[in-house]
Amino acid sequence: MFVDKATIHIRSGKGGNGSVSFRREPYVPQGGPDGGNGGKGGDIIIEADRNLRTLMDFRYKRKYEAESGEDGRGKQQFGKDGADLIIKVPVGTVVRDTESNAVMADLKEDGQRLIAARGGRGGKGNVMFKNSVRQAPNFAEAGGFAKERTVELELKLIADVGLVGYPNVGKSTLLSVSTSANPKIANYHFTTITPNLGVVSMYDSSFVMADIPGLIEGASDGLGLGLDFLKHIERTRIIIHVVDVSGSEGRDPKEDLEKINAELASYSEKLAKKPQIVCANKMDMCSPEDYEEFKAYAESKGYAVYPCSAPIHEGVDELLRAAYKLLQETAEEEEPEEAWFEDTKPEDDPDYRNVYVERTKNGFRAWGKQLEKIFNSTNFNDAGSLRYLYRYIEESGAIDRMLEMGLQEGDTITVIDYDFEYFDE
Repeated sequence: MFVDKATIHIRSGKGGNGSVSFRREPYVPQGGPDGGNGGKGGDIIIEADRNLRTLMDFRYKRKYEAESGEDGRGKQQFGKDGADLIIKVPVGTVVRDTESNAVMADLKEDGQRLIAARGGRGGKGNVMFKNSVRQAPNFAEAGGFAKERTVELELKLIADVGLVGYPNVGKSTLLSVSTSANPKIANYHFTTITPNLGVVSMYDSSFVMADIPGLIEGASDGLGLGLDFLKHIERTRIIIHVVDVSGSEGRDPKEDLEKINAELASYSEKLAKKPQIVCANKMDMCSPEDYEEFKAYAESKGYAVYPCSAPIHEGVDELLRAAYKLLQETAEEEEPEEAWFEDTKPEDDPDYRNVYVERTKNGFRAWGKQLEKIFNSTNFNDAGSLRYLYRYIEESGAIDRMLEMGLQEGDTITVIDYDFEYFDE
């Protein structure tokens, strides 16, 4: 099964907490603090891998989580960093943040990487807070938060030449005789239901050719398989438009040419402007008069026409040489401008330092990202550490806002999961 779109939820590793520890060894009086730092949380990394062809794996697993950093320990032992989690995707995958719909990365090359979610920073141990005034800090810093987000993966095949045309006009046969690809070939519509890629070797060079299935009239509106695969043509540099010039399906080849080109233009103006040559296929079933009439019509529209009969390899070499020459003359297109995602550290988020308050049936509640980190760093058996927590809440303006909401002496203020009793000093 070919899967070219998937949505996954990712979570980086949380940073390890710093340690509160003091040296307690014989003959080492007043050993002092020796709590080590916590380890950094693992990153979520998305990497392009040329050995993958679809996003099939993401149909069965949608949640990915990196390893958290270890907590620091005594004797200044630092916690181990959490292992990064590498998620491999096919080359040509666009990674998009679902919340903002901004592009995080366009992974066009094998081995190209994106750090999609950075791990939390390790917290500092109490040895890091020792100074000339504070000789025995009885607190440490909590580890940084994990980063969570939902991302959309969209695969757009990267090929030099795209084969387009109605079903059953011979695109798969042309691909099979031009390359080493082995697409399914049969005499019925929609034999090909997934894009097929093949490499055409020519002279001392080569180019990639893709058979794009499912184009019929109305494809740009979702009919057939067209809407699912039109996007794969966007990255091709040129188009070979395969037309059944014999009319064996009961259609007029001239109308086929016009209708498919109309669908390309309807989907994207970019597709309509791509260089295009016409393969007049099934020549062995076509009269010379009908071919000449079609050729004159196509050339009047500005298209070069090459007669072919793919199963017997007639005219294929001439077509491929023309495609190769057109490729040499066609510069690679620049990708259209899109909104790009800018990742930030939690500390850079304006919301990070905000402290929010609300009235509850039991009193008041205060919460916020930085407040949570300071709370997790607080040693509730140490008066200095508790004073720092309270001073932070007060300086944030949370106490004033609660007073405006009716806070009175003796009321309970809940911070995270800890209840404080308010006294007006």
